[in-house]
Amino acid sequence: MIENNIKLFNKSLSGYPCRLIVVSKTQPMESLQVAYAAGQRIFGENKAQEMQAKSVALPKDIEWHMIGHLQTNKVKYIAQFVSLIHSVDSIKLLEEIDRQGKKVDRTIDCLLQIYIANEETKFGFSPEEAVELIENFPSTLSNIKIIGLMGMATFTSNQGQIRSEFKVLKNIFENLKSRKLPDNISMLELSMGMSSDYKIALEEGSTLVRIGSAIFGERNISKT
Repeated sequence: MIENNIKLFNKSLSGYPCRLIVVSKTQPMESLQVAYAAGQRIFGENKAQEMQAKSVALPKDIEWHMIGHLQTNKVKYIAQFVSLIHSVDSIKLLEEIDRQGKKVDRTIDCLLQIYIANEETKFGFSPEEAVELIENFPSTLSNIKIIGLMGMATFTSNQGQIRSEFKVLKNIFENLKSRKLPDNISMLELSMGMSSDYKIALEEGSTLVRIGSAIFGERNISKT
C-alpha cells in the first residue's frame, strides 16, 4: 500500500515544481523503511526526539524536515542533522536555532511559518510580522538561512476558503521574492498543502507538500 501511494503521489506532482514530504510522525520504523525502499528520501516529523531516534536508525541520505511546532528546548536534538525546519514561528526560536547551529558549526535552513488560517490553534507570524522581521533581520543570526515560507490552511471542507488562504501565503511569498533581501534570506520554498488540501496547494504554487495519512493511512496516536 505504502509503495503504491508514494508512486501515485509522485505521479500527481509531475508537472509541478513541487516535492513530496512523507509525514512519518508516529509511524513505526518498518513503515519508513518501506517508504525508503520505494524511493522516498524526504520525511517530516513533528517531535524532535522522535526524529533524532529515527535519524540514527535509518539511512543517512534521508532529508529530515521538522514540520511541527518546535519548542526552543528541543532544538538541540536536531540541530546536527535536520535538513529544513518548516515551523519557525518566533524570534526566540530563531535565536535558539542560530545558537545551536553555532554549536555544531552548521547553517540551518528554515522557513518562516505564517499564520493564514481562521483557527486559534495554529501557530505562526502574522504576514505583517514576517515582513517586518525580514526587513530588519538581525545580522547576528549568522547560522540561519531563511529559504521560504510555510503555512497551514484552516481545517475545513470549504475549498474556497482554503484556496483563499493559500493565495494569501503565495502573495506574501511573491512579494518578498521580488525584493532585495539580506544574503541569508531567499524565497525558494513554499511549504503548503497536506493530505486533505494538497491539490489546491499545488494549483496555488506550493513547492513542498506534507503528506501523511494519504500514504500511511490514519496515523497512530503517539503515546509520548
